[in-house]
Order: sequence, then C-alpha cells, then structure tokens
Amino acid sequence: MVTIELIQQTNILLATTSLILGVFGVLLFIDLRTKQNFREIIEKVGMHGALFLTFFATLLTLLYSEVFGLVPCGFCWLERMMLWTQVPLVLTALYFKERFMPRHGIVLSWIGLVISLYHHYIQMGGSSFIACPSSGGDCAKRFMFEFGFVTFPLLAAILFAFLVVWYTYILKTRTNTHPTT
Repeated sequence: MVTIELIQQTNILLATTSLILGVFGVLLFIDLRTKQNFREIIEKVGMHGALFLTFFATLLTLLYSEVFGLVPCGFCWLERMMLWTQVPLVLTALYFKERFMPRHGIVLSWIGLVISLYHHYIQMGGSSFIACPSSGGDCAKRFMFEFGFVTFPLLAAILFAFLVVWYTYILKTRTNTHPTT
C-alpha cells in the first residue's frame, strides 16, 4: 500500500536529485563553452547517459501515475510525449550508431522545456493564457511543492534543459572529433 509518507519521501529525493542535475547542467554548459573538461566523459557515455536519463525519468512518470495514482493533467501528457519519445529514439540511435539523433533530442527537449516552464508558471500562481488541455487532472494543481518552489513541471524543465546541454555537448564533441560531419 502506497502511503503519503512514501510519496513525500520520493518527492524530496526527486527534488534534491533534480536540483543537483540542474547544477551539473549549468557546469556542463559553462564547460561546453569554455574548456571542455568533460569531453572524454561525454564521448564515452554520451548516448548511454541520455538513454539512462530518459528511461529513468519515464519510469518515474509511470511510478507517479500508475503506482501512486496521481492523474496527469494535459500539460503533463504533453511533457511526457516529449520525454517518452526520446527513449526509442536513443535506443535506435545506439543500435544503428546513428550520429544525428542528438539533433532530434534537442528539438524534443526544447519543446518539452517550453511546455514545462509554462506549466510551472501556472502552478506557481501565474495566470493561464493557454487553456489546460485537460483530459484528466487540473494543470494548476500541485502534487509536489518541495523547498517552496520545486514542482513536477520544474523537474521536467530541469531535465529537458539538461538534455539540451547534454545533446549539444555530444554534437560538439563529434564535430570537433570529425570535422567533416
């Protein structure tokens, strides 16, 4: 039986992990623009890292809706579409050694980032200028509010922003390694 305490502990763990991921994303972005100290790591784990992040995040969305019973709202579903589609794309890219998939991931992540930031804005009390495409839950309702500002849409926004930087770093290391591609 799922308890409120379990959900609360999971929320705190996810919020903390997401903030750490956000800090690492900022450091990665700065490094991408300057010294590229993480170049060797990105070259080794690039697409596998993207697979881990997208697959794990997909499992977490399913945990909250299917196990914890939280009904996703319309914007949550749009965010999920941008995330879930990346899992088979990354798997396919790894299997076929496809070099251009990070470009598709960047596009999906930017779209997810914009939706997530708008969704977070609504959950923080902002006025809605786009109607909630609700087929289930209420887009303005918060199921998570950790540290006074971390919501589910903010977790998604941090993940999508990190993926944009991650994919960009992968492309940059490939471009610098193979100038003809």
